[in-house]
Amino acid sequence: MSASAPPVSSEARTRLLGTASGIFYAKGINAVGVDEIVEAARVTRSTLYRHFGSKDGLVVAYLDAASAMERAAVEGALAQVRDGGAPAGKVGGAIGALAGAVVAQIHDPAFRGCAFLNATAEFPDPSHPIHQAVLRHRAWYADQVSQALDSDADAATLFVLLRDGAMAAGCLADPDAVTSAFLKGVAGLVSPSR
Repeated sequence: MSASAPPVSSEARTRLLGTASGIFYAKGINAVGVDEIVEAARVTRSTLYRHFGSKDGLVVAYLDAASAMERAAVEGALAQVRDGGAPAGKVGGAIGALAGAVVAQIHDPAFRGCAFLNATAEFPDPSHPIHQAVLRHRAWYADQVSQALDSDADAATLFVLLRDGAMAAGCLADPDAVTSAFLKGVAGLVSPSR
């Protein structure tokens, strides 16, 4: 599959990506072999290689799909704010919507940390295609935060750091305590006394 051609959609490709995504998120990327993925997805190795080129290509597709899901959630939350529905809590507006999306992720019963942070822990080389997929997503996310904070670069950087910490701690500690601390930190970013 060439880099410029869109992926060919098929039932087998969809099933393979969905199966692999669940396994990668639950177990980690390097802990899972191609044989486990193709067996669970009920496809052949050649189907995996035909659609994704390699396991790395499948991992990039998994991260791109996770990015698309997060983009949809964030854009939905931001659209709700634009339509006049303010998120509940101390922080309102677009930054409140972004914070609310983080809280919702952490409270999801299937939450096992940030897929993107988990992937970079396994693929730390910035030139690796998997790491590059993470960087693309993080650049988009940082841009959303910057826009929500009226291009206040320092506050945007702090928000992303708070988010990363909450995402890391959210699967290690009480999600209510983690999200409460996260929201207090976010409120401090946007309070007039800052």
